[in-house]
Amino acid sequence: MENTFPAYVVRKEQDGEVKASIEQLRKEDLPNGDVTLQVQYSSVNYKDGLATIEKGGVVREYPIVPGIDLAGTVEESVSGRFAPGDRVISTGYEPGVSHFGGYSRYARLRSEWLVPLPPGLSEKEAMAIGTAGFTAALSVDALVQAGVTPEMGKILVTGATGGVGSMAIAILAKLGYEVTASTGKKDKQEQLLRDLGASHIISREEADMPAKGALGKQLWAGVVDPVGGSALAERLKQIQYGGVVAVSGLTGGTAFESTVLPFILRGIQLIGIDSVYCPMERRERLWKLLGGEWKPDRALELGIQEITWDQLPQTLGAILQGEAVGRTVVNTMETSL
Repeated sequence: MENTFPAYVVRKEQDGEVKASIEQLRKEDLPNGDVTLQVQYSSVNYKDGLATIEKGGVVREYPIVPGIDLAGTVEESVSGRFAPGDRVISTGYEPGVSHFGGYSRYARLRSEWLVPLPPGLSEKEAMAIGTAGFTAALSVDALVQAGVTPEMGKILVTGATGGVGSMAIAILAKLGYEVTASTGKKDKQEQLLRDLGASHIISREEADMPAKGALGKQLWAGVVDPVGGSALAERLKQIQYGGVVAVSGLTGGTAFESTVLPFILRGIQLIGIDSVYCPMERRERLWKLLGGEWKPDRALELGIQEITWDQLPQTLGAILQGEAVGRTVVNTMETSL
């Protein structure tokens, strides 16, 4: 292990201002954990952007190294689960919010936060999937477990050009579902969405069009919704009998107002998706699928941008402004590309 190594550290000044910069850390600067690993790739998520701003609301204690996702190789372990040389990934739990995360050449984590890297994925591919892709897989799994089949009808994916949306489209298309993608970037990204596997592309305004009355036309067998907000109520009105909405995000806001009518007259389900504390058994099952029959090949081939340390500030700023498209991975082993 190197004497010093680079990490992207966020600190809070005495006046309350939050500042982020690349620093050189030492092994003894790393927090407690039973597994130390060399990080090869991390990824860029909305939550990572929030960790770098004063009112982000996700960091529990400063200083913090952001990066809620990471993939690398175990160097030291006092855990019975992993040994030096094991290739592992971490998404969710505490890294990047209350424990130093993936924007570092080395990380020390708790073994219960780690999943073995599936045989069908490289470290870069795993981070291209990352929390966003894992959330997408949880959402698709919710539809599948609730009995939504490709034969039942179309699946709506909101926020389609974002990380969760783009990965969900690729997974759903691979499984044979007919996907309608909703996006605020229809004119700019229509070809990308079709390449990901979407059969139909509609604007955000079309997807959020208010329905007259308590129920609307039965348009969707299921919805993967990483947006949330007030428009969620309109989507609930448009779910066909026995359909499912899997909601995982709040970029559209946290509040919505609905009635019980779609639930009791059409037997629909609204399922909340949590990727942070998802039980390990389900987590490992879905990561194995993501390395196998659910591998989002189209998304991995199309929408992946690779950056290094010096590009982090600009990239984190872009994701906070809603300008990100697809997935961005951080190569922690390289200074420049």
